[in-house]
Amino acid sequence: MKKGTYQLHDEANFNFQLNRTLMWGDGDLEEIRTIASRINTTEDWVREMSSLAKEAEAEKQIPKAIGYYRMAEFFEADGTPEKTRLYSKSKSLFYDYHKTIFEQEIRRDEVDYENGKLPVWICLPEQQIKDTVIIHGGNDSYMEEFLPVVQRLVSEGIAVYIFDGPGQGGALRESGIYYTYEWETPIKAILDAYHLENVTLIGLSLGGMLAPRAAAFESRIKRVVAWGIMPSFYDVILTKVPQELRMLMDAEEKEKVNELVQKKMEVDPLVKWAMQHGMFSMNVETPYDYIKKAQHFEMESIGSQITQDFLLLGSNEDHFIPVELYKRVIDALPNVKSLTYKMYTKKDHAENHCNFGNTELVLSDIIHWILWAGSK
Repeated sequence: MKKGTYQLHDEANFNFQLNRTLMWGDGDLEEIRTIASRINTTEDWVREMSSLAKEAEAEKQIPKAIGYYRMAEFFEADGTPEKTRLYSKSKSLFYDYHKTIFEQEIRRDEVDYENGKLPVWICLPEQQIKDTVIIHGGNDSYMEEFLPVVQRLVSEGIAVYIFDGPGQGGALRESGIYYTYEWETPIKAILDAYHLENVTLIGLSLGGMLAPRAAAFESRIKRVVAWGIMPSFYDVILTKVPQELRMLMDAEEKEKVNELVQKKMEVDPLVKWAMQHGMFSMNVETPYDYIKKAQHFEMESIGSQITQDFLLLGSNEDHFIPVELYKRVIDALPNVKSLTYKMYTKKDHAENHCNFGNTELVLSDIIHWILWAGSK
């Protein structure tokens, strides 16, 4: 796994996503530096990343092409034919390139859910199973991004079940299954389908709220890893918009909220992407409806029901989640069996969102904690 964080763009989210492309998308540093200077809008991003993808594919550099197509799709507007094309291209290249892995090491499966399917990977270690882990991502995840994570866990004797849940990856793009805050429902579907007991649940980013939420209602989960500080998705969203918006939301001024957000979207690429993607993944038509729905995505009101061993992982320069929110998560967990908390910094090369600059370090800490908690 690659290590390091780089200053590639002045806009925080573009900088993060470029680092993400480098660290988790097999991107090339010099290629990414070159296009970074040409990116000012999400449309610029799609054009430049698509160009890199086509070049990499033509040169038979398929791992890079997979990552570049995936990240070109990231900022393409939801609901467009080009979004679908880029998603399908990245996914088909991924499974063609990793064909042997999915014939010999990882089984692809699906679990019935609502009117569609939740895609699942099952990866079991050859040796004795030390623990069983369920993994899911967050607001913008695709499980194909997690292949190195899965392989690292399995190398330590940990069985892994990873899935795209409602609002994520293939569940959203292929089955039209939209986000739900009641994450215990898809988790129950996975646990039931594979007759799992005594598991560790790991959720990243928004998953750092969804996984604890599921644990509050599901006793078969014995250990929880919140890989990201997320007491309230609503409050995180409101940190990126004017303070006036909170007052307008409290007053239910729908038209004024939509007008204010639209103005912010025109000048802030992060807000533009977040609102467009959020409206699509939650199946609503306006920013107001999206923000209103996000109010349900919180774990504080049910935190007292969480009784498992709990690992909370943060990053002190997260461009998306204010670092001070960690205290609200800790304060919401009075009845956990044990609580372990770690804040990663620039010294760790893991100060960014979900610690993408040093995934190996974070995984090593997670594995150590899982084996410790499971042995008690």
